[in-house]
Amino acid sequence: MNILDKIIQAKKQEISDSKSKISLQQLKDSEFFNRKTVSLKESIQSESGIIAEFKRQSPSKGIINDQISPLEVVSAYENFGASGISILTDKEFFGGSFEDILNVRNHISIPILRKDFMIDEYQFYEAKSIGADVILLIAACLSPQIVQEFTQLAHELGLEVLLEIHTEEELKHFNSEIDLVGINNRNLKDFKVDLQHSVNLKNQLPEDVLSVAESGIYNIEDFNYLKEKGFDGFLMGEYFMKNENPGNKFQEFIFNVTI
Repeated sequence: MNILDKIIQAKKQEISDSKSKISLQQLKDSEFFNRKTVSLKESIQSESGIIAEFKRQSPSKGIINDQISPLEVVSAYENFGASGISILTDKEFFGGSFEDILNVRNHISIPILRKDFMIDEYQFYEAKSIGADVILLIAACLSPQIVQEFTQLAHELGLEVLLEIHTEEELKHFNSEIDLVGINNRNLKDFKVDLQHSVNLKNQLPEDVLSVAESGIYNIEDFNYLKEKGFDGFLMGEYFMKNENPGNKFQEFIFNVTI
């Protein structure tokens, strides 16, 4: 069983536990459920294009940075020009929580991506209830039909959809309703990074689709290369989070890259 399979297995149990504790109606009655969402599609076209991530840990890297508060980090990201914020909500494998979004939602105005492994409709109501604007659909753990159904549900709730793909086969998961397509430079099954592979996949997408390069962007040269190849957005977390002050590292990065 690879790491993705283990995560999905654990996620199913987590969702089952959540359903037994919090009803759909309780989610709908929450503070943020009727909040008007902010468009990531629009934001990445008008700002830096960087979706800056708050991430404490990962299965491949272990603890990255668990000593700094989400609010301190994401406020700095916004102040220095991030187009959006990505926040991990998976606890078991990434050390995240809903509180990480809830604690910052009223303090920033740019869109927030709930980054998690979305495999059940219930999670979409959760995302809406905690103030997320965008959800991630990972093609590797969903069928094309489920992607389409989940996209429709997300839109009904006012959420945008970032579809993540990594293989040519996963291009079949794309449909015209998808808001953005993220191409993961890192293989979720073995964690190898290949930027050229991502460029090749991007070139097979329709020209009008907004594309986001995800993961494995470790330096300014990587960023500029992907920018030159036509990517619209860039999801980056580890590069900033592995520093003692992620906000300062983000500011330094923005100052030096070609925007």
